[in-house]
Amino acid sequence: MPRSTGTATKKKTKRKIKKNLVIVESPSKAKTIEKYLGSRYKVMASLGHIRDLPKSKMGINVENNYEPHYISIRGKGDVIKELRKEAKKAAHVYLAADPDREGEAIAWHLSYLLGLDPKDKNRVVFNEITKDAVKNAFKNPRAIDMNLVDAQQARRVLDRLVGYSISPLLWSKIKKGLSAGRVQSIALNLIIQRENEIKAFKPEEYWTIDAQFKKDKSKFEATFYGIDGKKRALKNNDEVKEVLAKIDPKKPFSVAKVEKKERKRQPQAPFTTSTLQQTANNTLKFKTQKTMMLAQQLYEGINIGKAGTVGLITYMRTDSTRISNVAKHEAADFIHEEYGEQYAAVKQRKAPLAEGAQDAHEAIRPSSVLRTPKSLEAYLTKDQLRLYTLIWSRFVASQMTPAIVDTMRVDLDQNGVTYRANGSKLKFDGFTKVYAETKRKDNILPDLKEKDEVTLVQNQPNQHFTLPPARYTEASLIKTLEENGVGRPSTYAPTLNVIQKRYYVKLAARKFEPTELGEIVDNMIQECFPDILNVDFTANLEGQLDEIEEGKQEWVSIIDEFYRPFSDEVRQAEEKLAKVTIKDEPAGFNCDICGAPMVIKMGRYGKFYACSRFPDCRNTLAIIKQIGVTCPLCGRGQVVERKSKKNRVFYGCSRYPECEFVSWDKPVGRNCPKCDHYLVYKKTKKGQQVKCPNGDYEEALQNN
Repeated sequence: MPRSTGTATKKKTKRKIKKNLVIVESPSKAKTIEKYLGSRYKVMASLGHIRDLPKSKMGINVENNYEPHYISIRGKGDVIKELRKEAKKAAHVYLAADPDREGEAIAWHLSYLLGLDPKDKNRVVFNEITKDAVKNAFKNPRAIDMNLVDAQQARRVLDRLVGYSISPLLWSKIKKGLSAGRVQSIALNLIIQRENEIKAFKPEEYWTIDAQFKKDKSKFEATFYGIDGKKRALKNNDEVKEVLAKIDPKKPFSVAKVEKKERKRQPQAPFTTSTLQQTANNTLKFKTQKTMMLAQQLYEGINIGKAGTVGLITYMRTDSTRISNVAKHEAADFIHEEYGEQYAAVKQRKAPLAEGAQDAHEAIRPSSVLRTPKSLEAYLTKDQLRLYTLIWSRFVASQMTPAIVDTMRVDLDQNGVTYRANGSKLKFDGFTKVYAETKRKDNILPDLKEKDEVTLVQNQPNQHFTLPPARYTEASLIKTLEENGVGRPSTYAPTLNVIQKRYYVKLAARKFEPTELGEIVDNMIQECFPDILNVDFTANLEGQLDEIEEGKQEWVSIIDEFYRPFSDEVRQAEEKLAKVTIKDEPAGFNCDICGAPMVIKMGRYGKFYACSRFPDCRNTLAIIKQIGVTCPLCGRGQVVERKSKKNRVFYGCSRYPECEFVSWDKPVGRNCPKCDHYLVYKKTKKGQQVKCPNGDYEEALQNN
């Protein structure tokens, strides 16, 4: 065989470069981060927690230092299998869960399942999902912070011990499906205490006297202040008559005192989790859970066209009002250019930290102030844009100068009777150019000087009665919980959700009202577990749990100190509590299937009609509220109030499904004089009005 003389061709083998694996919680976050890191990184999502305590049992070994028994969460098998597969072939695994206790615990659980050493530098954290923030974070990975893990684990164990001890007691003594917890029990108790205050409230009569005065051609308003220079409250009509008897309507009033001041209104600090939840509830009417869902979307990233997917705000779980120097400088440059030098604060005020605040992250702010709400209109949903606008404007305003208001206070006297007029005029709008929670109107008084004389045009006495304290809204309840140091802002949304889900409370006109079931549960917890409802006790416990995070406390000893007396209370409660029977109310009519009396029962979503022969007869009917209007579609049925799956009120025909009439707005019971379409009550900027949905006809609100 002839020998080859040609040069042998060497095969070039292309060596495959191993990629780094990055694990985050959500797919949207994964997509954003992968774009920033490039082709050498593969980013996957764990879809939240992958290990947790079992649902079917306590899962805490009380006898062995409260050791938790974690299991893989049902349904996460394929996710775990895929993560293990990718981790084995990765050059390095990075754990990039959220920068808080919960995120640290997720990273720790991942390290266990993937066989990683938690002491290795594989933990990456960033406060905002922007290119620079993400790349800088990967330059400085760290080990998993076991203090944060222990802090989360302690809360999880404590809540499990409380919930899985009291809940079975509620099931056996009241009804199945109930639950109790540290924060939710206090939230429920606060709502019930407020309801009791309202019921016990006795209104007191008081009067005011509003008057109109005239100086030359200028008219202005003033209110009765007092007698002989001393402030005086008017308790009844006799006291009003006594004041009016002193006034001679033919004589002028003399200007006794004029006080002019310049008042500065400082901008508020940027949002924390709690203040964002409160303000979004008050101004945007968002429920807390919705606010946090939208904030999560803005944080994890939105596709904004050519720039791709970008995280628009910083991390939304924070109790700090701190702002980075980079963000401050960017905001200052933007304010100078957009609004002028006079609007840029020379020296920023440092907002005080709330008691117990950790200051671990910055305040909630836009990741770049240059992304104005207007520039993002095309890429955000209506609600995303409303929340982003709120966050953006509050942050920009916090870096601006104060608003300056000229105030004027005038005291008018005649025969020892004093009226007081207060005027104000905006001198410089300052931060309110960008952010003002309420619209203000100038109240300009005429140029008055001491000893000037003014004419009384008319007096208007008004009777009033003191009002009871207002029921809690989501915003005011969160504020109260935070002020009392109960729970943490990240827990408020699930807490408010669970007390509604269990039907302990209901929202009526955006205010919490306790249900009969809620009062029964609260009474039982008050009787058997007073420490759970003791605000000071719970706040102190929260403080101890925070000290675990700081490495000042050992979590097992804190749990043990709480659980030993608590377990005794559970045993005593099991022995002394009698079973509570929730009596069914007679409905007043009979079952249309078997003829037995119908009763009103309490279910998970409120009260409903059911046959008294249950379970032999399972006939049930929804309790519907008629509004006294005949159906405008069929003319035979009555319009009734119903609720959607999302608990939103709408109106439909009582003959459904035979008649499919439905309306989100409440029908009036009259037709439009222009087009004969049925009229509805509609909320507008002018208040509630009667409007035609089919045209531009509207009228002043008529009595129902």
